[in-house]
Amino acid sequence: MVVRKGKKSRKLQGRTRTMGWGRVGQHRKSGSRGGFGAVGFHKHKYIWIIKHAPNWYGKHGFRPRSRIHENVTINVGELDELAWRLASNGKAIIEDGLIVLNTVEMGFDKVLGSGKVTRGLKVIAREITEEAKRKIEEAGGKVILLEELEAGSAT
Repeated sequence: MVVRKGKKSRKLQGRTRTMGWGRVGQHRKSGSRGGFGAVGFHKHKYIWIIKHAPNWYGKHGFRPRSRIHENVTINVGELDELAWRLASNGKAIIEDGLIVLNTVEMGFDKVLGSGKVTRGLKVIAREITEEAKRKIEEAGGKVILLEELEAGSAT
């Protein structure tokens, strides 16, 4: 490559108004670069999009609040207290010496493992953590997942 002896800016000083760019206006506004901003991204600048911004099109970002479902959870300690309260009021079903709690009917999606289990519970749940399952079974209880119930009733 040939080394430039003088600066380009010095070379262009005092020359004509086109400064080596041909006709007047040939290098003046946004026409020389294909338009301002995002103009032409679906047309003549599409190759640039594919190379430099492949995720330009499509949906990104936040989801509508109405479409997001957050799990409603309850801890085994709270279930234990609830079971005692329901049993003392005579509202709980007692089966084989176990207090039956259907968390799905109560409106809970998942049972978490925080707290103590002091009595035998039969918990019917949609989801349950390993810790919660362990605590219930150590207290002499049983855990039945909704999937198992539905699979059992289907056969």
